[in-house]
Formats: sequence, C-alpha cells, structure tokens
Amino acid sequence: MGTDLRSRVGGLIFARVAGPEGPARRERILGTPGPRWFAEDRPIRRVHGDAAMFVGGLRALLLQSLHPLAMAGVAGHSGYRGDPWGRLHRTSAFLATTTFGAVEDAQAAVDQVRSIHERVRGTAPDGRPYAASDPHLLQWVHVAEIDSFLTAHQRFGSQPLTAAEADGYVADTALIARKLGVPAPPETVAELTACLDSYRAELTGTKEARDAARFLLLTPPLPWVARPPYAVLAANAVALLPGWASRELWLPRLPLAEATAVPLGGHALVRGIRWATR
Repeated sequence: MGTDLRSRVGGLIFARVAGPEGPARRERILGTPGPRWFAEDRPIRRVHGDAAMFVGGLRALLLQSLHPLAMAGVAGHSGYRGDPWGRLHRTSAFLATTTFGAVEDAQAAVDQVRSIHERVRGTAPDGRPYAASDPHLLQWVHVAEIDSFLTAHQRFGSQPLTAAEADGYVADTALIARKLGVPAPPETVAELTACLDSYRAELTGTKEARDAARFLLLTPPLPWVARPPYAVLAANAVALLPGWASRELWLPRLPLAEATAVPLGGHALVRGIRWATR
C-alpha cells in the first residue's frame, strides 16, 4: 500500500515537473552511455538531484524578476502566464540534461538555449532595449538561480554542503554558465555573493515583477488539492529571499512564523517530495 501510494504521488509530481516527455527524457539522460560533464561525486549532482530544488526554483524566479530587463524578457517572450508548466518542463529538462546527461546531449541543450536567447530581444517598459543573449543579463539570471538553489539546499537538502563543497557547487555551475555565454561567472561562494551585490543598484520591483510574483505565489494554475502544499512551498521561497527583495516585490514577511512554523512546514513538504520521488 505504501509503495503504491509513493509511486502514484511520485508519478504525479514527476509528470507536473517534467511533462509528458519526462519518462523518455529520463531514460535517455540516465541510460545513454558516455562521459558526463560532472562526475557522480560532484556537488552539482547532489544539489540538483534533491527535492529542495522545488523551493529554490521558486525563489530563483522571484529574485530574477527584480532585474527590469530580465523581467521584460520573461514577460514578453516566455509565456509564463499562458504556459507556465511548459516553461517549467523546459527548465527542468535543461537542468537534468546538463547536470546528469551525456556530454553530447548536454551540449545540445546548451546550444538550443543559446539559439532561443538570440531571438529574445525587445524594449522594456522603461524604454531600454534588452537582449537575452546580453552577457550581463545572462550573468544575473545565472547568479540569482545558483544562489537560490544553494540557499534552499543548505536549508532543506538531505545532505547540506560543507563550505568547500559549496564552493565546488558554484564552480560546477560556472562551467554551464560559460557555455551559455557568461564570460567570467563566479566560482566560489564569496564570488557569488559579491556578484549578486554588484547588481543591487539595477534591481527594483517593477509592476511586471510584482504581477509575476502574485501569479506565482497566489494564483498558480493548480488543482485545489495541490494548493495547500504549494502554499507551504511558496511561503518558504519567500522566507529565503533577502529582506530587500521581498520589500521590492511587496511581499509580507512574518518573522516569528518564518522562524518556526514556515520552516517546519518546508522541511515536512520537502521530505514528502523526496519520499515520493526517490
């Protein structure tokens, strides 16, 4: 009975995250022989293979939205409102393929993303032009994502990283970032923190960013039965944001709850996802 329940719940979670092509893609990623970019003992495999990524991924989307040019690209080209699950499927496929897949498949995934980036360009609401292939914007998206994944893993991961392993994780992800077009991505946690801080003057909570936050946190296209666990996930993603970021997005913070009930719920939820998907 327990095994059947776990299988059903795990299948539902996997289908939601990976999409209809998920099973075939997983078989290819895991079953294709040949070298990988990352050995089995590398920190990137531990982080990207853990259920804490559910919290980290949502935090990343909220943090990334605070760059007006990055948010303009998302609002204008990603279809996050009309096809949010499609965007999730593509993102999860990219992460899985580049982290665990054979070298040829990983490079093909990078090439596909770079091709898409070349076509994503336009003008932000403030009149500034943007291009997804701009190395400065690529770096922002990268560091916001990696900081979020690492922050969530250190809070909720089954095996938090040591300081040396955390540096190794940032260095691992730098390999992918360089292939995507980031000239000199950070390779240690200290460099990651400094890089994030260097963007602070460019970041602000635009109307588009706040609209995206409301959509992601309050009105995601989910069945009602999934809303309570998603609310726990969302509360923990917000709790892990820097205070200035949540203020820019007009997100309320409840310090007492964030120190007690919110992380307790987050640990329980992540453990449940890990149990269902292992």
